[in-house]
Amino acid sequence: MTESLSKHERNLSALIHGSTLSRFFIPFGQFLVPLVLWLSNRNQHEFVDYNGKQALNFQISMFLYSFLVGAISIPFFVASIPGLFEHGILSWDDHHNFESFHFDFGTGFFDFPFFWWPVGIGGLLAMGLFVVNIVYTILATIRTNEGQYFRYPLTIKFIR
Repeated sequence: MTESLSKHERNLSALIHGSTLSRFFIPFGQFLVPLVLWLSNRNQHEFVDYNGKQALNFQISMFLYSFLVGAISIPFFVASIPGLFEHGILSWDDHHNFESFHFDFGTGFFDFPFFWWPVGIGGLLAMGLFVVNIVYTILATIRTNEGQYFRYPLTIKFIR
């Protein structure tokens, strides 16, 4: 397959995949930079069109998965906030006397299984999604530069 693809097509496709890492420098760069590169070159090269769709679909899918993980874990965190003030880490024994306000880092804060488990699992899932995103972006960039058609896992096809 490599002999039928020009070096320009392979490099441009690899650049589209690699440009998704621009999110570390540009807000929403994982969508904007590949979108501009893909839209400006999709009609000239089929290989570039395929890889632009793959890269954008994967980034949109990862963003959606991260949003869902956050949306699921945030209510558990918010629901535990009253427990922080009622004999938790921040307690205010007498509301009229500011001298009774104190911080308590005793066992009360760590006895929130309702808080720690969902938020901890949500954090691990978010970290896992981040690692999967970085690893597969680098892998796609390398494989595409070699002229292979790369398909991301866990991708929802938003752009067909």
